[in-house]
Amino acid sequence: MSVVTFGSLVLLVLGLVGFQPTATQAQVGPLEVKRGPVETRSFDGLAEGPYNRLVIRNVMVIPGHGGPPTGPHDILIEGNLIAEMRSFDPVAAEAAAQQGQPLERLTGDRVIEGNGMYVMPGMVDLHYHPREDPLPLEYTHYLKLAHGVTAGIPGSTPRTFQMHEQHREAEAYQRLTPRMFPIWQWGFNTESTLLEREDPAQAARIVQAMRDQGAHVFDVGRGGYHWSYEQLEAVASAVTAVGGITTYHLPPNTTNLIDAVDAARAGVTLIEHLYGYAEAALPQQQDFPRDYHYDDESHRFRQAGRVWVEAGENPETRERLLNQVVDSLVVYGATMIPTRVTYEVNRDFLRGSSLPWHEKYTHQALIDWNIPDPASHAAHHWDWTSDDEYYWYYAFHLWGELIYKFNQKGGTVAYASDDNYQWATAGFSNIRELQLMRETGMHSLEVLKSATYTSARALGQPQLGLVRPGYLADLLLVDGNPAENFRYLYSFGAIRRGEGNAMYRTRGIVHTIKDGVVIQNERLMEAVARMVAESKAGVTSNLVDEPFRVDRR
Repeated sequence: MSVVTFGSLVLLVLGLVGFQPTATQAQVGPLEVKRGPVETRSFDGLAEGPYNRLVIRNVMVIPGHGGPPTGPHDILIEGNLIAEMRSFDPVAAEAAAQQGQPLERLTGDRVIEGNGMYVMPGMVDLHYHPREDPLPLEYTHYLKLAHGVTAGIPGSTPRTFQMHEQHREAEAYQRLTPRMFPIWQWGFNTESTLLEREDPAQAARIVQAMRDQGAHVFDVGRGGYHWSYEQLEAVASAVTAVGGITTYHLPPNTTNLIDAVDAARAGVTLIEHLYGYAEAALPQQQDFPRDYHYDDESHRFRQAGRVWVEAGENPETRERLLNQVVDSLVVYGATMIPTRVTYEVNRDFLRGSSLPWHEKYTHQALIDWNIPDPASHAAHHWDWTSDDEYYWYYAFHLWGELIYKFNQKGGTVAYASDDNYQWATAGFSNIRELQLMRETGMHSLEVLKSATYTSARALGQPQLGLVRPGYLADLLLVDGNPAENFRYLYSFGAIRRGEGNAMYRTRGIVHTIKDGVVIQNERLMEAVARMVAESKAGVTSNLVDEPFRVDRR
């Protein structure tokens, strides 16, 4: 293979010059079972736990492995471990009570009556961005937890080690966050030269140096390196050997050298986003306009949609994409993390920029970063035309066909959101991503499996992702059946018809249980609303929403 040049694609600069963390400072560490006597703690009124015995009674269970709901069940959690699941028959229980012989029920330090509710595993978001100051880390933590994300991979930022530290604090029940496994860009914080980082013979040494400091997720898609196929293969092999995972954002300006099939063949664990698939089906170079400038993000994102039209409108390349490319990806064992939600604004800018939660729950820092501006990454919607939205509408449809075919043929589709970018607000985007995965044709239970069981294994965390004795207690208690309607997972629930045609809203995820800690999700959202209100104090309007503001003075 030829050498891959990443050019100037450096989306996030770590900016940690002079900070040399020790292995203790950086290490995420394995997840631990905490089943012995535990101390129950309160988290500022937002959550409480763990408990020596926490019981959730009379709930239906979506197991996470793709099967349908079962139950009702009573679930016993000891510390942070699911210890027992006992079938419960309400009819038999009532009959036994009438006979004066009530059925023995599980009891504990805390009992949650779950009548009419569903339990499913916590979701695992394999790619999201807490971003930088002035956005508080707690803002993203709380939105993720309130919308069911209990573990994931926060993207490379100047806060990488801060997130490692907060993960450890959360594991010690000192902080309320999802489990976090931050991405480390290739070669970060190692004593290595640029030439050494590009030398396949140095791959194992550099991987070990990063691993010794706590790296679990190795980002091989950014950093401006001159990658070769041999180097990529050496790095992927070395990372796998030490129990880590690799993730690859294929830069659109170099997919003619390494595309998605090449990355899968090299042994990369996760392939992010939608890049490199359509390009793999083309018999020649992507037809970039002659004035294309990769560092102009309006050019970059416009052509990232248009290449799917180029591949799809030619019957030969379309057939190659949905058959040979898919078959190769399946054989090489690639895991897709599509992150469709972060690109949805490209097919309908007005919809994405005016979502109903932006006013109350989207932090002003995110609004400011989303306003079209060449200086902000993924804020490229100036001169964004109806043709551009058509390209992305077409891309979403064909990309969806690719995902469906890949899943149908046995490929692994995992789950990620890539928020907070492109008007995709943390948490809300996690639920929208489920809907967009369902849009591909995947069954609702397959989508939930991708977000739980499949993603936990892709992350290398086999203790997560199932509701089953012996697994860690990362669970969601939902007012409604998520397999029936993903909108039940939104913090604002979904509208249903009740008795006498009365309309009401469901309560969303009533409790996220993370590591045995029971979270009051409604209070998390109240805390987020306070952060957002403070961020917007004195703010009037902006270029995007100004035409729609109502002056009520």
